[in-house]
Amino acid sequence: MSVRSRPLFAALLSHWRRRPGQLATLLIGLALATALWSGVQALNAQARSSYDDAATALAGVQAPMLLPEEGATMPERVFVELRRAGWPVSPLVEGSLEVDGVTLRVLGIDPVSLPSGVGLPLFNPDDASPAALFLGDGLTLVSTDTLAELGAAEGDAPVVPAGALPPLTLQDDLAPALAVMDIGAAQRLLGRSGEISALALGSDRSRIIAPMDAATDQMLTRSLPREDGDLAGLADSLHLCLTAFGFLSFTVGLFIVHSAVGLAFEQRRPVLRTLRALGVPRRRLAAALVLELAGFAVVAGLAGMALGYVFAALLLPDVAASLRGLYGADVPGELRLDWTWWLAGLAISLVGTLVASASSLAKVWRMPILAPALPEAWHGEERRWLRWQSVAAVTLLALAALLGLLGSGLYAGFAMMGALLIGAALLLPAVLAVALTLGARTAERPEATWFWADGRQQLSGLSFALMALLLALSVNVGVGAMVGSFRTTFLSWLDQRLAPEIFWNAPDEARAGEIRDWLTAQPGVREILSRGDAEVRFADAPTSVVGVSDAASLRASFPFLAAEADPWDRLSAGTAAFISEQLARREGLELGAAIEVPGDTGLASYTVAGIFADYGNPRGQIRIGLAEFRTLFPDVPVTAHSVRADPAQTAALVAEMRDRFALPAGRLIDQERLKAFSRAIFERTFVVTGALNTLTLAVAGVALLTSLLTLAETRLPQLAPLWALGLRRGRLARLELLRMVALAAITAVVALPLGLALAWVLVAIINVEAFGWRLPLYHFPRDWVVLYALALLTALAATALPAWRLAHMAPARLLKVFADER
Repeated sequence: MSVRSRPLFAALLSHWRRRPGQLATLLIGLALATALWSGVQALNAQARSSYDDAATALAGVQAPMLLPEEGATMPERVFVELRRAGWPVSPLVEGSLEVDGVTLRVLGIDPVSLPSGVGLPLFNPDDASPAALFLGDGLTLVSTDTLAELGAAEGDAPVVPAGALPPLTLQDDLAPALAVMDIGAAQRLLGRSGEISALALGSDRSRIIAPMDAATDQMLTRSLPREDGDLAGLADSLHLCLTAFGFLSFTVGLFIVHSAVGLAFEQRRPVLRTLRALGVPRRRLAAALVLELAGFAVVAGLAGMALGYVFAALLLPDVAASLRGLYGADVPGELRLDWTWWLAGLAISLVGTLVASASSLAKVWRMPILAPALPEAWHGEERRWLRWQSVAAVTLLALAALLGLLGSGLYAGFAMMGALLIGAALLLPAVLAVALTLGARTAERPEATWFWADGRQQLSGLSFALMALLLALSVNVGVGAMVGSFRTTFLSWLDQRLAPEIFWNAPDEARAGEIRDWLTAQPGVREILSRGDAEVRFADAPTSVVGVSDAASLRASFPFLAAEADPWDRLSAGTAAFISEQLARREGLELGAAIEVPGDTGLASYTVAGIFADYGNPRGQIRIGLAEFRTLFPDVPVTAHSVRADPAQTAALVAEMRDRFALPAGRLIDQERLKAFSRAIFERTFVVTGALNTLTLAVAGVALLTSLLTLAETRLPQLAPLWALGLRRGRLARLELLRMVALAAITAVVALPLGLALAWVLVAIINVEAFGWRLPLYHFPRDWVVLYALALLTALAATALPAWRLAHMAPARLLKVFADER
């Protein structure tokens, strides 16, 4: 800071020294805004970084696999034969062990031959080589959570019936309840000497010198890495909406900054007049104000980032539990944040401060040298600004409507949402002015007339705080509807995908027929459904073709969005097909459209008889009858089946099927237990949105409180004459409370349609443009009533302190108003 600038900054900063409450308001508002934004971004980044680990946890080694067509294992010699023939394969042994009451999934690998890029992080960065896994006593790699669940420490070697595990070694990137070790140790502990479960197939096949069937007599089937796009797509949708929520929460916080800065400029009119009269150039004065605000932004931004970190860390266990339960992803217990996160937070804090202060800076820049000394000139500027504000509001709302009708693309959706929210917020003062004018027309007593007139007079000072309340309420309504719809959709998704009590996948069709025959004779089995899957290119895009059984349970619960008459009868007759919503939107297909499905035997023509919901699936899907599927894809085995059974007998059936047919865990799933567990775990995800709802509403309450506290001093000239005329201080305080509640009630009424419009934009436009499918939008009127009550309570809480001060104000302070030069 130069010597010439020090008096200028000293004069400007003297205002904040005299009014530390205003400075606290400014810093708290900006810090809260930054905290909400940065906290949401930290949670989303942490969750997304765990999805790759989640896929690994579900699928083990992320590479194409060669599995035995019969049985759960194959001889170890198959690995040797294929390696000699040049095939890039690596042996795997998989099983489960009971260790100190904890069931561990054991994965035995050969570290030397394991293909690169398999998606399984095996070694700590400081390990000298993968040989450490099998040299000496070897190692057992486990995650932090697994180590804690076992109640063990690094270096321990828990004992199991077949011997001791190799010493436990921490590997943070592994999934919970997964133990990775050398294949020799795994074979010994699992009692599978000379046997392997599968072969991981590498991508480099340039050295193959013999076909697989010539290299070995073992019958093998190839399995591609598991894709878990459905639920991941739903989670991405939630993260997208949470990002929008974080941005809107940041915007609500900026209204506090705008209000505090605007009032500070109002109160610094004499200082600005004096500085300009003393010869400070307008450019230097504006630059000093910008630097002052930038300094506040950096301080508040750092505090906000720290608060955001704490906020995200407190909510991380719930997010981690959801990801762990749904995906098996091991989300670290500590946030992994780098320097770019801090820089981004400071940048948005700085930009937000300058945007929130732009109008006040513009007023100082445009007014003549002595205009700040004239209240009427300043208020005239306020009135002109409000007129332009109303024009801007109408323009933005018209732009939002135009984008909704003609716009396309994700950016157009976000632009529409921004224009809608900002336009509605800017229009709120005009709506409140009309409501207060209508109230004044109904007034008959002088006190009532003053009540409404004083409300209009206060409107300019409270408008931005009320805008913050409007945005907070509308965001609560909109995101509440979105989250409620998301929850309902997720439960429907679970009911549809996991409706059968048991899912099983046989190694081949012969074994599938054997299992079907056995199941048919079992008591409690009501229905067996078969399913065939094939991948094709439809309209130059990868598409799944699924052959399905015509079953009563599917007819009752299939999630049609639109369907013609008797769709299942037409599907069974081989003349119709069902297509997913993603495919219908992508190709512009409607009911009755003719499509040609490519198959191994040629093209098959169908009519679209139904469009169904397939939430989260990134690929389009076509469903045809099972008989048609076998005709189109005669070489594709139909080995996937589902069983509708008596829930009370499901566990016993699963246990007997596993023992009788040697089906591993991946081929046999008790879906009823999986569904119940997923429902319980997934609910914890919504703790995040509930916390954001509460915090955003709290920020709006802070905005009201700070505005009312700052306005309290400027209102004394209006209140003192009424007190002198006989209105008691308690009566004046109650009128203040009533006025604020009335303004909040009107704001809440406006917030309801705005929030519903926001929910519609999130669900029907942004989500569709981002993911190709649309969540159904549900409404929750009970939540609206609760939110309306919370809005009134927020207004009461914000007004309580200023009203209490007024009710207990010393008469001498009110009398002093009449001695003031004002």
